[in-house]
Amino acid sequence: MPPRKLDPEKLRSALNSQLVALDEPAYDGPASALPDALVAAVLAAYERGLQPERDAARQAVRYLLDKLATAAPGRTVEVRVPPYAAVQAIAGPRHTRGTPPNVVETDGRTWIELALGRLTWAEAVAGGAVSASGARADLSDHLPL
Repeated sequence: MPPRKLDPEKLRSALNSQLVALDEPAYDGPASALPDALVAAVLAAYERGLQPERDAARQAVRYLLDKLATAAPGRTVEVRVPPYAAVQAIAGPRHTRGTPPNVVETDGRTWIELALGRLTWAEAVAGGAVSASGARADLSDHLPL
């Protein structure tokens, strides 16, 4: 399954909403840097002890999940970041019905920190920030993105 097409206008809108919430000026950089700027703004909100804007967090999480699916294509592991998004990734046996045998679930902040390398897989699992079930539900070889 190819990654979702990013809509630059939606990304820009979500980013600017997040920047307003952080009392920062609107984004004036290139469209190609929008996704990474959005991730940085959402992470800045978390670091300031704020709840990020919902659409900004959703877009940032989806972007990073799509990066995982692109870097590790397959349908063996379902990675869930409720309420934002989920993807299937990692090559191997494909699941077709019911609950997948390999599931990773975490919150938005943890996923962003894992994807950026600010948190290791082992730290997240040991701290209970990640729920991973199944023999192939270890993303440590695929993180950071």
